[in-house]
Amino acid sequence: MRQMQRSPFVSGIIPGLVNFIFPSACPACSKPTDILSHAPFCRQCWQSIGPYTGPSCRICGVHLVSVHADRCQHCLEDPPAFTQALSFTHYEGLIATAIHHFKFLGIRRLSKPLSKFLLFYDTAGIDAVVPVPLSPSGLKSRGFNQALLLSRHLSEEKKILLLMDVLKKIADTPPQVGLSAKERAVNVKKAFACTGKVMGMNVLLIDDVMTTGATVNACSKQLLRAGAKSVAVLTLARAGMI
Repeated sequence: MRQMQRSPFVSGIIPGLVNFIFPSACPACSKPTDILSHAPFCRQCWQSIGPYTGPSCRICGVHLVSVHADRCQHCLEDPPAFTQALSFTHYEGLIATAIHHFKFLGIRRLSKPLSKFLLFYDTAGIDAVVPVPLSPSGLKSRGFNQALLLSRHLSEEKKILLLMDVLKKIADTPPQVGLSAKERAVNVKKAFACTGKVMGMNVLLIDDVMTTGATVNACSKQLLRAGAKSVAVLTLARAGMI
C-alpha cells in the first residue's frame, strides 16, 4: 500500500496560519513555531534532541566519566531494587526545557512527542507499564501526572498493558530538589504503596527524570513486595553524573 504523504498545505501553511493567529516563539531559538506536533518548539530544535551515548552504570544508568567502569560506586555498595534503569538522554539543554514546559507549564500535548524518545527501549518480556504516581494533593495541584501521560503513549505504541492505579503515593513529601541522596531516600521511604495485582509480572516503571533514583527505588520495592517478578525503570532523562 502506497504511503500517503503530507501535503505542503498541511505541513507548511496550516502551522504558519496557526502561528499567525496564536503567535509563539521556540523557547530554544526564538524563531516562530513551525510545527504543531511539538509546539512551541520549532522543528529544527526538536530534531536536535539526541540520545546520550557516553558511559553509564549498567544498573542505575547514572552517566559516568570513565569508559572503563560499568557500575557506579553506589550500585556496587548498595544495589537498588530494580534490575536496570535506562534514560534516553542527559537532563540538560533542550530536553530539560521541554520537560519543564510539559511538567510545570502544563503543555500536555508535549507528552506524545516526548514519549517517542522512550521507544528505543526493548520491551520484550515486559508484562506491564506502571507510571510513578503523584500524591492526591500533588495531582490536584498539577492537574495531571506527567509519568502517566508518557506511560499511556508508550503503552499504546508498544501494545503493552498499562496499570494506572496499582502504585499509589500515600504520603505528601517535601520536594526532592536540594536534598542529598540519603535525604531523598529517607524522604520517600514510606511514601508509596502497591495496592494492585502485579504478581509474577515483569514491570516497566516510567518517570520523566531520574536523579538519585530514590523515588523509583522506593516504588520498585513496593512492586516487588506485592509480587512483581522484576522491575525495570525507564525515564526521558538522567540528571547527575559520577
